Amino acid sequence: MIVCHVWDAEYPWDVRVEKVCHALTDRGHDVHLVARNRDGRVAEEPLVEATVHRLTRLAWLPDRLNSWSMFPAFFNPRWIGLMRRTVRRTGAQLIICRDLPLAPAALGVARAVGIPILLDMAENYPAMLRAVWEAGRQRPMDWLVRSPRAAAAVERWVVQRVDHVLVVVEESRERLLALGVSGDRITVVSNTPSLSRLNLYTESRVPGNSRTLRLVYIGLLEAPRGIGVLLEAVAECRRRGLDAQVDVYGTGREQREFVTRAGRLGVGPPIVTFHGFVPYDRALRELDRFDIGVIPHVADESWNTTIPNKLFDFMAAGLPVISSDAQPAARIVRSTRCGEVFRGSDPVDLVRALERLRDPQHRAALGAAGRRAVAQQYHWELDAQRLIDVAETLGWPAQRAHLGGRGQPSRFHRVVSQ
Repeated sequence: MIVCHVWDAEYPWDVRVEKVCHALTDRGHDVHLVARNRDGRVAEEPLVEATVHRLTRLAWLPDRLNSWSMFPAFFNPRWIGLMRRTVRRTGAQLIICRDLPLAPAALGVARAVGIPILLDMAENYPAMLRAVWEAGRQRPMDWLVRSPRAAAAVERWVVQRVDHVLVVVEESRERLLALGVSGDRITVVSNTPSLSRLNLYTESRVPGNSRTLRLVYIGLLEAPRGIGVLLEAVAECRRRGLDAQVDVYGTGREQREFVTRAGRLGVGPPIVTFHGFVPYDRALRELDRFDIGVIPHVADESWNTTIPNKLFDFMAAGLPVISSDAQPAARIVRSTRCGEVFRGSDPVDLVRALERLRDPQHRAALGAAGRRAVAQQYHWELDAQRLIDVAETLGWPAQRAHLGGRGQPSRFHRVVSQ
């Protein structure tokens, strides 16, 4: 089967896009990835997991206008043209579109050529935009093309028309059911790591003798992700005599503000260290030197309907997790008994959670529970099979039609919906 995967940013790299492409390629399918190209890479590049087809830079446009011309809006003719050319050139039998921005355009291309489309809804996109606006962090361009109300209307239109929707967590599935999407058109494919990830880390973490609690955060630096709450909690730890340090891996639109805020709170380096952008693999390898993984995300509609990769990354590394009460992460932390949950946006309650984790033996037991949960339930091998089941169920009929009814796949999987 030939699959066209539409991704609205540069590639490499995105962890979920890579995992989806690898799962399909390892299964024997031919994957072609449509991507943005603001950094001027080659227009077509064969990679192990997929052949990447990128927007080309327009020689007659200055750099800023070139970037604007690649904006991932569903009405952008450059994106529509690249999708159409890629699908027709490769003979794709299925389109997988990641998230909402390009979904209407991908849907139009799929219907024009008569193939199915699968929407990979990794984010509650309208809620994510609403969180940015409520935090007052919108940019000038957002006033024109990132209206939460418009995004919600587009989403309602799209989810009723695509052939199937992948979501990352059960709470997102419930949201789509409330929008009127039938349950047999929704499948949970979560943000879990491969079982091989467990081999990166010591199976049983040996409690250290240091009195310092070493915390780690990985991800974007934006207000809805609770970085400000984390900084305030660390400052409160210092006032209470609890020795805590935080390493922050990642960048984002508010990184400079958080660095300044840490300084004002008196928790600059080495108490809080901002590492900026660090390659994902390197950040994962460094998890072994920390005591606790922190997920301070604001418990808003966005984080109540999605799940961060870092939850499972911390669990696989054997780190106890402290999570805010954002519903999916809190549910998993509580059900697996791999950590503590604090009231979101309450730095004092975060400090209380840290105090409950001062005992190294207790931390080791929680970390071991997280590793067991990954090994038994929360791993990509299970999620990848659900993805393959859905993709093949949608794509094989298109392939048979392309072959004029001749031939059939060697295996045909039942769609597993959760």
